[in-house]
Amino acid sequence: MKDLKIPFSKYESSRNAHSNVSDALDGEDIHQVEELENEFCEYVGAKYALATSHGTSALHLAMLAFDLKRGDKVVCSVNAHPNVPEVVRHFDAEPIFIDIAEGSYNIDLDKLEKYLRENKSKKLKALVLTHLGGTTVDLQRVYAMAKEFDVKIVEDASEALGATYNGVKIGSTGADIVTFNFSPHLKKNICNGGMLVTDDEEIMERARLLANHAMVRDEDALEYIYDVVDIGNDYSLSQLNAAYIRAQIKEQDINIQRQREIAQMYSKELEGVDHVSVPDMSNEENPFSLYIIKIDKNRDSFAVALKDEGVGTGLHYIPLHLLSYYKSKYALRVNDFPVALRTFQQVLSLPIYASMSDDEVKTVIKTVKKIAKTRV
Repeated sequence: MKDLKIPFSKYESSRNAHSNVSDALDGEDIHQVEELENEFCEYVGAKYALATSHGTSALHLAMLAFDLKRGDKVVCSVNAHPNVPEVVRHFDAEPIFIDIAEGSYNIDLDKLEKYLRENKSKKLKALVLTHLGGTTVDLQRVYAMAKEFDVKIVEDASEALGATYNGVKIGSTGADIVTFNFSPHLKKNICNGGMLVTDDEEIMERARLLANHAMVRDEDALEYIYDVVDIGNDYSLSQLNAAYIRAQIKEQDINIQRQREIAQMYSKELEGVDHVSVPDMSNEENPFSLYIIKIDKNRDSFAVALKDEGVGTGLHYIPLHLLSYYKSKYALRVNDFPVALRTFQQVLSLPIYASMSDDEVKTVIKTVKKIAKTRV
């Protein structure tokens, strides 16, 4: 077996990142976290931003900000990372899974609307909307549903940093809260970090309070005098991580441009290859945080063959109803979400990141074609 030559993901380390980290290590009088929050607001167009230790922390803090309680219900796609229902269960609340749409990896809005219409309840508190790979659904329709059925919207933008909807960056399109993850699932960064953004001042005030153990201080008193007014936690982002992430934000639009170039190369060369289906390239707003193909026969053996040739791959995602905890907890059956099940059996994510060279992209293409020829 060959050593991996082209990993599924690789962190980007720029001169700006090194400079920012050096400033933090040298004790420069720069509050990296505060600077990051201000720059992030400007980047996505949101009024308020709160940096957190991880994307999952931001998502958990969103549930705290909504005052989620035992028995409350939160709707999400069945094709999401386990951290989505996980943060709901930590409140002893109930995740409600909805199947994905045909030809998409995101939630089926028709099935979502049907569920909301048939299950009106004060216990139904929120919808967590995952932008898988940075692609979005019809957000205006989602916001209209939220208003009609009185549910809060949290957008999980773990793979949607810099992505847009109708020309507007995710983070300022109309959700109650949007959470970001700077070390996305399966595409690990050298540092961890997350962000919670909102245009709602009350939500941000509550989130900031709870993000630091719900501790309050009198500005006129000694610094070590404090009170605790609620149950919070520590979601804080370190100065070092913030310093690195600041450079990532500045470079993100350029990185997305390169990802789109790589996606075009993949699709041009893999179109028509037997047993391989390429993604729809018609959406000009797709940032291609992920490049997902479909393998019509033996996806796992295809992935093993790629690995043996030195090409890393990913899978987005194993549907939540197939995971032991949720399958057992809610007595879910394999065929309860047929579109997600059928899609899961075929999807495979290829390497795509801004630092990939054209030669590396061509190597992946050549390898996919080589393995495809062995399928019968």
